[in-house]
Amino acid sequence: MTYFPEEVVEHIIGFLTTHRDRNAVSTVCKAWYRVERLSRRRVFVCNCYAVSPDRTVSRFPRLRSLGLKGKPHYAGFSLVSQDWGAHAMPWVEAVAGRCPDLEELRMKRMVVTDECLVAIARAFPNFKALVLVCCEGFSTNGLAAVVTHCRFLRELDLQECEVEDHGSQWLTCFPDSCTSLITLNFACCKGEVNAGALERLVARCPNLKSIRLSHSVSMDTLSRVLARAPHLVDLGIGSYILDHGPVQTIAKLCCAFGNCESLKSLSGFWHVTPRHLPAVYCVCWNLTSLNLSHSPAIHGIHLKQLISQCRKLQRLWVLDFIGDEGLEILASRCKDLRELRVFPSNLFEAGVAFVTEQGLVSVSSGCPKLHSVLYFCHQMTNAALITIARNSPRLTHFRLCILDPRKPDPVTQQSLDEGFGAIVQSSKNLRRLSLSGLLTDQVFLYIGMYAEQLETLSIAFAGNSNKGMLYVLNGCKKLRKLEIRDCPFGDAVLLEDVRKYETLRSLWMSSCDVTLRGCRELAAKMPRLNVEVLNERDQVEGRPREEEERKVENLYVYRTVAGPRSDAPDFVWTL
Repeated sequence: MTYFPEEVVEHIIGFLTTHRDRNAVSTVCKAWYRVERLSRRRVFVCNCYAVSPDRTVSRFPRLRSLGLKGKPHYAGFSLVSQDWGAHAMPWVEAVAGRCPDLEELRMKRMVVTDECLVAIARAFPNFKALVLVCCEGFSTNGLAAVVTHCRFLRELDLQECEVEDHGSQWLTCFPDSCTSLITLNFACCKGEVNAGALERLVARCPNLKSIRLSHSVSMDTLSRVLARAPHLVDLGIGSYILDHGPVQTIAKLCCAFGNCESLKSLSGFWHVTPRHLPAVYCVCWNLTSLNLSHSPAIHGIHLKQLISQCRKLQRLWVLDFIGDEGLEILASRCKDLRELRVFPSNLFEAGVAFVTEQGLVSVSSGCPKLHSVLYFCHQMTNAALITIARNSPRLTHFRLCILDPRKPDPVTQQSLDEGFGAIVQSSKNLRRLSLSGLLTDQVFLYIGMYAEQLETLSIAFAGNSNKGMLYVLNGCKKLRKLEIRDCPFGDAVLLEDVRKYETLRSLWMSSCDVTLRGCRELAAKMPRLNVEVLNERDQVEGRPREEEERKVENLYVYRTVAGPRSDAPDFVWTL
């Protein structure tokens, strides 16, 4: 193969679409490395401190799309404060200077300032997509700069970001020549919205497929937006502030939804009341995705009526208001369901049923294609977990959060080891697992033995000794992220076989039995790892060596070719 012309090799490599496959072929020989380097258009950096921005753009000078992840998180929740780091500006500056053809920038849990957005807007004349997920540090002024200068923008997607509001005029900054938008998501923006500018923008973008509106978009504005974009596939509904709106307005909304025959995904419902739900019934028959996780006003019979009409659902996000009875309806009507997320409502109202293990058992029994579960509940039994494992062998993601994290099986008062053991033994393709409930070292033995494809493991309040973590590290050969909280794992297992951390992307340990001395030894043995102790510098610096037996509060270990980072704040101590 090394004698093939580079054009042929480039053509062959062009059929490889995943980052993992591209990385693999680049190690075959120098010729393939060079071809892959110059032909790579999309790069994803799973940890913005794992490699330097300059090294990235030097290796891939023809970059068109860059993805970045920043702050560490545990089971979906950020573990660090805003000033921990993950600044986007060094990356923007590096790419702006050497990759002027960049078209897409996708960042998650990064600090993105208005200066970053202005630099993006001015540096890339062909910029087409900006996706920010759980980012912070910017305002509507930065958004105004992007939409003003990026005249070929196709995607502006702000998911769960913290956006400082400086007025509603940023939507007016889209030039009249902007007709290329396909995705527009500003659901996280809190300020007022210029309804006229929004309607004009939607009207002149014939290819708009996805739009998610903020709280401030009224029912009347929503009706006019839908009338101008009946071809929408994905819609995020804004806020229905007035429960007692005019009957004519509700009628217009029903008519507008009636024309949206292509609609397949519905989300939002921030302040929707049951009075408005009939307006969406006409599109329920075609929905494959429904997100009600921000809709506390929809529960009881109204929620069940809505679910019962969505027979094509493949994904449902909902609050635990749905109750076991609602999940039974889901199981009986939605045979194509692939993903279920049930979030806690944090409300306790008389007459409202919350979910138990029975609801998840019903879904596993009625939905044979189920492969992804995130389930918050108050209790779980081994019998239920064993039944779920038998009913859903296709599971790739299983995250169970029992609100009392040390609660045993309420029937037998035993640990949940056997139930989770059945999950990992039955689900041969399980890639992500989050555990909760009373658990001993036995469950980690099962995970190490059977979870051969596991990539991410999140555990808390589990285990009896160091053996638990050792079982996982020795058994799960494909493990990439290990997130541990409040477990009895200490220095002995941390230092048992330090070379295993080279195959991990990151290790997070919080409130465990790891000491500063153990962290120092790990850093000394593995110089290619960044070993960061958080919230410990003021307690340790300048103290005698014997106090190094003090337990660290938070430990973050990740592999890197860039060395210790230069922007660590005072509460982060890099060993």
